[in-house]
Amino acid sequence: MKVLVTDYAWPDLEIEQAILGEAGIELIEATAIDPSSLAAQVTEVDGILACWASISREVIENATRCRIVARMGIGLDNIDVQQCTEQNILVTNVPDYCAVDVAEHTLALLLAMARNIPYFHHQAKTGNYQLKPHSPLRRLAGQRLGIVGWGAIGQQVARRAQAMGLDVVVTRHNMQQPIEGFALQPLETLLATSDYVSLHLPYNKQTHQLLNTERLRAMKPTAFLINTARGGLVDHDALLAALESNQLAGAALDVHDPEPPDLTQPLYQLPQVVVTPHAAFYSEESLRELRTCAATQVVTCLQGVTPEHVVNPEIVAN
Repeated sequence: MKVLVTDYAWPDLEIEQAILGEAGIELIEATAIDPSSLAAQVTEVDGILACWASISREVIENATRCRIVARMGIGLDNIDVQQCTEQNILVTNVPDYCAVDVAEHTLALLLAMARNIPYFHHQAKTGNYQLKPHSPLRRLAGQRLGIVGWGAIGQQVARRAQAMGLDVVVTRHNMQQPIEGFALQPLETLLATSDYVSLHLPYNKQTHQLLNTERLRAMKPTAFLINTARGGLVDHDALLAALESNQLAGAALDVHDPEPPDLTQPLYQLPQVVVTPHAAFYSEESLRELRTCAATQVVTCLQGVTPEHVVNPEIVAN
């Protein structure tokens, strides 16, 4: 049996090779990841391991032997799950990995903006050693953090932020189900009352540019936006306009649309914008857990057993 790994964000494939090799499965590395190239490479593979590469309809239709597409991550926006289901191909992800790491990164971004650290750092490094903050400095205790999305990461952020003295409010898909210890608010209310807004929800047709011109205008002019989820959740043109017109105090972006972004664009030149290179998920521990889980899912499936975290369970039921 053969498994194709499309792409990966770590130095080698030792973990994957060891797990698949022990099961007698050959691991093949993709030579190119554009859809046409991938479509030509999947015709004789039994499984696909994918990080960020697009596993499109074209790719899946050519994968006539494939039994599983294992996403090495949480989000599924780069995989045509419907087409996989139509072809009786299991799709898995790793929904519980890196929650702690993204939560820590989110709070690091929040603290950086709250204390003007990127601005002070830039000013000091360029010879301007003066206490002239770009935005007002306020202690965190008593300020409000609005969390949009209540998955594993949003929950980790909420609990850590609450321990730091922040007043945490939440909006989620199911507003009828209460959350012990946290107040639920409609999105519009949360945006209008929060000092920090942090996004922790999946990207799909319903959430595309959820933060648009109208919703960004609803936020406080002293508020900060944090996005460690998906770049497409935010209309970046609207965000630029809001920042340039002082309708918003700042933004911290770990995810972008597209990725990698064009860093010469005006949004990325603003001093009140903090940018990191989709790094929130990264730690030695999170990567080891991710890679081990995804590779094990493939082996389990190819050995005829249902793996963990199947996102199209109707296949299993049939």
